[in-house]
Formats: sequence, C-alpha cells, structure tokens
Amino acid sequence: MPKEHKPYIGASTTLPETTIKAFILGALLSIVLSAANAYLGLFAGMTVSASIPAAVLSMAILKLFKKHNILENNIVQTAASAGESLAAGVIFTFPALVLMGYWTEFNYWETMLIALCGGVLGVLFTIPLRKALIVEQDLKFPEGVATAEVLKTGEQGGKSVIYLLWGGLIGAGVKFFEAGFKVWEGVGATASTFGGRVYGFMGINLSPALIAVGYIVGFHIASLVFAGGVISWWIAIPIWLQVNGIPEGVDAVDLGYDIWSNQIRYLGVGAMVVGGLWALVSLRGSIAMAVRSGIAAINNTAEEAGILRTERDAPMGKVIMAIGIMIVPVFIIYLREIQNVPITALMALLMVVAGFLFAAVAGYMAGLVGSSNNPISGVTIATILTSSLILLALLGSGAERGPAAAILIGAVVCCAAAIAGDNMQDLKAGHILGATPQKQQIMQMVGVFAAALVMPLVLQLLLTGYGFGPATEAHPDSLQAPQATLMASVATGVFDGDLPWTMVYIGMAIGVIIILLDKMQERRGSFRLPVLAIAVGLYLPFELDSAIWVGGVIALLVHRFQKSRQSSAAGDLESATQRSEQTGLLFASGLITGEALIGIILAIPVAITGSSSVFAIMDDPIGSWPGLIVVGFICWLLYRFASRAFVKE
Repeated sequence: MPKEHKPYIGASTTLPETTIKAFILGALLSIVLSAANAYLGLFAGMTVSASIPAAVLSMAILKLFKKHNILENNIVQTAASAGESLAAGVIFTFPALVLMGYWTEFNYWETMLIALCGGVLGVLFTIPLRKALIVEQDLKFPEGVATAEVLKTGEQGGKSVIYLLWGGLIGAGVKFFEAGFKVWEGVGATASTFGGRVYGFMGINLSPALIAVGYIVGFHIASLVFAGGVISWWIAIPIWLQVNGIPEGVDAVDLGYDIWSNQIRYLGVGAMVVGGLWALVSLRGSIAMAVRSGIAAINNTAEEAGILRTERDAPMGKVIMAIGIMIVPVFIIYLREIQNVPITALMALLMVVAGFLFAAVAGYMAGLVGSSNNPISGVTIATILTSSLILLALLGSGAERGPAAAILIGAVVCCAAAIAGDNMQDLKAGHILGATPQKQQIMQMVGVFAAALVMPLVLQLLLTGYGFGPATEAHPDSLQAPQATLMASVATGVFDGDLPWTMVYIGMAIGVIIILLDKMQERRGSFRLPVLAIAVGLYLPFELDSAIWVGGVIALLVHRFQKSRQSSAAGDLESATQRSEQTGLLFASGLITGEALIGIILAIPVAITGSSSVFAIMDDPIGSWPGLIVVGFICWLLYRFASRAFVKE
C-alpha cells in the first residue's frame, strides 16, 4: 500500500494556478523546448525530459512579477514539458513519411492535426489512469518527485538558473563553431581491416548535447545503450564480414556504415518489438488494475460535491466526448490516405486500442524509470510492425499507401504514449505539491496545442536546412533521424517483402536473452538490464552510443565524488546531493537546449541560400582534434560544476 500523502499546499488552500501569465509563459516555453527536443531527437535518436529546466526557468521568470506562487510555477512547467514530449512523438514518426518519399515536404495541416490529436488523446487517456497509477500504487516517478523538490526550493531559482544559462551559451557556441564556422569536424571515426578478415571500428560524435544526454540518463542507462552499440559494431558487423568476406577497395568506415544501415540495425527492430511486447506482458496486472480504475471513474461521471480540490480530475463524461471528437479528424486523414471506409475504421480502432494500452504502459514505466527512459520507440515499432502486417493482409503487397498508413497509425500512438509518460510525471509533481489535477490537465492541453502549432514549421525548416537520413552531397550535415529511418524501413520492408527478417529474428532472440538475464539480475538484486535501453544502442550509430556513454561516465564520477566527500558536504547530506544533482542537470540541459536552438537557427540561412557553408570561415575543417579538446573541457566543466555544488552552498 502507498504511504499516506500530505500535499505541500493543503487541499483547503486555494492559490491562483491557471493565470494569464502562466498560460502565456507555459505556451512560449512549450514552443521553445519542443523545437529544441525535435532537433535533439532527429540528431541523437534520444530525447530527455525538460520538466526540471522548465521549472527553473519558470521560477526565474515569475520572480519578475510581484504575485506568483509555487502552484503557478508548477502549471507553467506542466505546459512546457508537455510540448517537449509531443516533439518526441512527432520526430520519431513523421520524418519517416519524407524518408519513404511519400511526402516531399511536411503538409502543415496534416502534420499539425495528427500531432495535436495524438497529444490530446495522450492527455485524455491518462485522466482515468491518474488515481490508479499515482495515488493507489507506490511508484517512484523519479522526475516528477525531483521536479516537485526543485519547485519547493524555489527560492534558489535565481542562483541555479545561471548554470542553465551557462550551459546554453556554451552549447550554442560549440555548435556554431562546428556547424556554422566549420572549424572542426563533428565526428571522429576510424575503422580498419586486418588480413581481409578482421574488422574494427571506433568513433565518437563531438557533441556537448550527446554528452549531456548521457549525463542526464545516468551511467546505468548510458552503459546499456553503449552495450547495444558494442553488440552491433564490435560483434555483429565483424561476424557478418567473417561470413560474407570483406570486399576490396572499399573504405573501412564506409563499409561499416553500409552493413549497419542495410543489415545490422534491424537487430534493434527485433529487440524493440520484443521489448515493447514484454512491457505489455510484464505490466499486465498493473495495467488491468489501472484500466478497471479508469472504467470505474468513467462510470461515475456525476459531480461529487465532497471531492477534494487536490483529487479533482476533468469530468469523465467530457473526457469520453473529447476522445470521440479527436477520433473524427484522425479518421478523415486516414480515409484520405487509404480511401477505403471499412479499412479506415479498422485503422482508427487499432489506433485507439493501441494508444490507450501503450499510454498506460508509458504512464506506468514513467513511474518506474522516469519519462526520459520510457520505451516509446519500442511500443511505436511494435505498433507499426503490427499495423503493417494487418494492412498487408487487407490491402496486398502492391498497396502504395500501405506503409504511409502504418506510419500514421504509429504517429498517433507515439504522440499519445510520449505525452502520457510525461503527463504522469507532471501529475505526480502536482500530487506532491497540492496542485489541482484538472487545472494541470488543462495546461497539458495548452502545451500540446502550442507545440503542435509549430512542429510542422520546425520539421520543414530542419528538412530544408539539413535533410534527414544519410549525408548526401546536397546535405552533408544531414540529421540522421534514427528512429524515423527505422520506422520507414520497417513499414516499407513489410510491403516490399525485403525486410531482412533474419536480422529481425536474431534481434528478437537477443531481446529474449536480455530479458532472461534481466530476470536473473532482478533475483540477485544487482545491475538490471532493461531490454529497450540496449535495443536503442543496437540501432544507433556507434559514435552516438559512445558519446552518450561518456556522459554517463561523468555522472558516475560525480556520484563517486559525492560518496567520497560526504563528510565535507555543505549542509545536510541529502540537500547537498540534491543541490549537486540539480546543478549538473541544469548545466547539461543548457548544453542540449543551446546546441539545439543554434542548430535550428543555422537551418534558416541554409534553407534560404541552399548552401550549408553560409558562415564557413575555412574551406575545409581542420580535423576532429579541436572538437576533442573543446568537448573534453566541457566534460571537465560538467564534472566540476556538479561536484563543487556538493561541497559549497
């Protein structure tokens, strides 16, 4: 049974929450953070929660006003973090339509409406689940708890925001020198073959944002992502070459990328499908309980006069009505693509069922591991693969619109699941603070709406400025869009019949083995092996895996410093640890936001001129060594700031 909870602001106390300035600030932060997360996801293949940076920014800005309070701060970060979560759902799926050649550009209204409907459905699906997952189950919700603690220590907001700003300036400056001035190369990679039989590859992306991602997710998850890269690049590719031979006259680096792109990354597809299905199976009892609680809440649609302010959700009757309304535009867009009413109705039904189930999974997983580590990619791959196989059976292999239809189903489910996990974190923070759930749910809608309005514009700008997928002569600095590339490959591969099923099956076997090892580790009470973290590493380019791992190592070093210097902690140990973690998190978040925003800004002149060398001050970059030095210095700064905050007030 969960412990009895006493909110920070009592249920009998009423403070202004949904104020005009909260609406405006929440919407603006949602737009900025959603754009930054869109760039990060297309570049790195991973996104991170922005709840704490949003909370700190909110505190710093609201302090400029005479009247503000902690619940108003919470409302702002609720809207802001909903926007950045929607970006994850959008960039994991929509670029696949361009990569498949189905779209040549992002249709504003279709992109906006699908993103909006998916995001709003994610909010609506979590409303009947809130009480079951947050109140009745003793789940950790680590990021929600951390956000609440940051807001409760809001008087320090003016001090801690400086680390966010420093990180933003440094991340922006490094990105401008690398991608704008083109002083150094952004990736350091080398590969070699020995005796025509043995293949070896090493590489790292010199991006502060990737280091920051690794720091935020921590050493455990970063190591598992890196382990996935090791399996793909140091084990699977050499084995593949051992069996098939190494062709002569081919650059070793290009050879590795070619094999990974066409064969090895599908190991990640198999592992992610197994991981997504395992999440459903392993959480079946909890999900069933949450569904029963949700149905009970739906059946009890009458207003209860005695319900506490801190337990008041949006009325269930209106929730059901809103879900029905949201299905209508999705159905129309699906019908436009399929042009078959019965099949479109089946698609809509599949979307609703999968969306609700995976929203429940995402909400529960957010309670276990946090929204940054949520298995969104896994459940989306499982949805797209299942949808593709169903549509293949109904439409046949010659259906030109079949792959696009599967992607559009996955897009709604992905947006709903991404929003659901983040919203549960925000509702947990509100539960601790004594916020009104109904008002938070309204602000989640505001954040989704603001982000949905700008997402098509951001995607089109990045497509025009950088391009998606492998680098080309026209787009030498293209954003690899790892998840979207994988989604496109799965959908088209099913209909074209050229999906490398052998690799998918091997990946599924790897996923099963990892799950069995994880269960053994669970019984031992030691280092856990969540399958989806390793699956992400399987399908990411190795230079991204290695950069993320470096950030994880820094997080480990900071943790060890904290343990070694417990006696010299400024103040009590718990507050010193919390201060250190917040400082490192804010600096890392600044690195991500600064690099991402400059990446978006740089795309504007590139889109206008058609040249990626608008600001270049050199004919050719001087190599990767200056970037190694700069990134090494940033790693030291990250460690220094976080460790110094532990021993100094």
